[in-house]
Amino acid sequence: MMANPLREGLTTRAVPQPCAIVIFGATGDLTHRKLIPALYNLAADGELPPGTTVVGFARRPKTDEEFREELKETTKKFSRQTVRDDIWSSFAAGLFYHQSDFEDESGYTSLARQLDDIDAKRGTRGNRLFYFAAAPEQFEPILKNLKAAGLNESKNGGWSRVIVEKPFGRDLASARELNGIVASSFSEEQTYRIDHFLGKETAQNILVLRFANAIFEPIWNSRYIDHVQITAAETLGVEARGGYYETAGALRDMVQNHMLQLLCLVAMEPPTDLRADSIRDEKLKVVRSLRRYDVEQVAQFVVRGQYTAGAINGTDVPGYRQEEKVDPNSTTETYVALRAIIDNWRWSEVPIYIRVGKRLPKSATEISVHFKRAPQVLFNRNNAELGQNVLVIRIQPDEGISLRTMAKIPGSSLRIEPVKMDFRYGTSFGKASPEAYERLLLDAMSGDATLFARRDEVEEAWAFIDTIENGWARGADPLTFYPAGTWGPEEADELLARDGRSWRRL
Repeated sequence: MMANPLREGLTTRAVPQPCAIVIFGATGDLTHRKLIPALYNLAADGELPPGTTVVGFARRPKTDEEFREELKETTKKFSRQTVRDDIWSSFAAGLFYHQSDFEDESGYTSLARQLDDIDAKRGTRGNRLFYFAAAPEQFEPILKNLKAAGLNESKNGGWSRVIVEKPFGRDLASARELNGIVASSFSEEQTYRIDHFLGKETAQNILVLRFANAIFEPIWNSRYIDHVQITAAETLGVEARGGYYETAGALRDMVQNHMLQLLCLVAMEPPTDLRADSIRDEKLKVVRSLRRYDVEQVAQFVVRGQYTAGAINGTDVPGYRQEEKVDPNSTTETYVALRAIIDNWRWSEVPIYIRVGKRLPKSATEISVHFKRAPQVLFNRNNAELGQNVLVIRIQPDEGISLRTMAKIPGSSLRIEPVKMDFRYGTSFGKASPEAYERLLLDAMSGDATLFARRDEVEEAWAFIDTIENGWARGADPLTFYPAGTWGPEEADELLARDGRSWRRL
């Protein structure tokens, strides 16, 4: 019998191919903290294709050996695995440095020659993956020069792809402009817009949880679900990123991408198959179905806050306006809570509450699905406090899934309390989950765009966010304040209290 290719897709994945990975901005934090440790971990696990080569492209003068030594030290610090000398030695043989300004066309001509040499010596087959770890304002000269050097085109039967980091625009107009700039050099099929939240194991498992378990799909709708909460909390402040954060804020930095991506995974319809565009088509429908706010609704359904001085784990911390590179009179939000509605049949009038904030008491990201209460008969008749069933999907730091149900306490009297059935990746499978960038880099090498955002999806998300930004610009929803170490402004609690609900305690 002939194998069904879609059925095979449930248990297999495309094989990543050896390639040359060119990182623009190779001396920056992202390269040292995330990208190189991720690639090293893949090598240590035997998943990095033999011959895979990294070329760091940056302005500062540096030799290959200096580059390798710097990366070894930071990889020792940030890798999830201990750096072994034998593995590092083999891995470092594929690390090279290319010094050039992003605007210097001759630097790309010499890069093309270096990549041809790498193809011949290391067997990378003309496959090139360009990673933009540089500031967004550098994208245009990099893209222009890659095209001028012919590096945007496949060569010798290989492929050429580009990975673009967020922020991908700051509103709909700038996102469209940036998309146009990228499209002038790379086709949509060659473009991978990265969101590291989608590389996390639990985020990927949402679709399996929903569509591979028959117990959930029949009740995954407005008839049985009361509401959904999506929370991303951080104890950290803006640290050394004050300059960037002043131009972004929590809404652009977190809600437009990470939070809306998680919302899409929770709310999307079953795709027709597991191909990248089939899944992304369904996610796009969710974003298009989000009810848009007018000015009055922004004031009613969106809360923005900013942290003031307080304490985190017993340590005094400054307020946002006292942080480095922050305007002392800044009105930039470090906290956002909002009530979203998806106008489609499945989710009709089910509120989706989203909150994201810095300097909160705990660092955690989770999705909680709150089911409707049991009927007011039998056990609920005389127990008004009998709780709801809640399914919690923990994205970080302790990845896993738990389900709260009601159970009788042992004894002669009838006393009911909630109990939790808990699944944790670390203990259930006996090994740590890979870092998000490990999965995403492998997917880009494989040509699998499932976990990367498509152009139309990004632009629709900005269209939704722009309604909030426009409301704020017109004076809706004034800035509120909350002391560092608390769970945000009181107005965020009132947002749910008006609906007879409250935030889940993390």
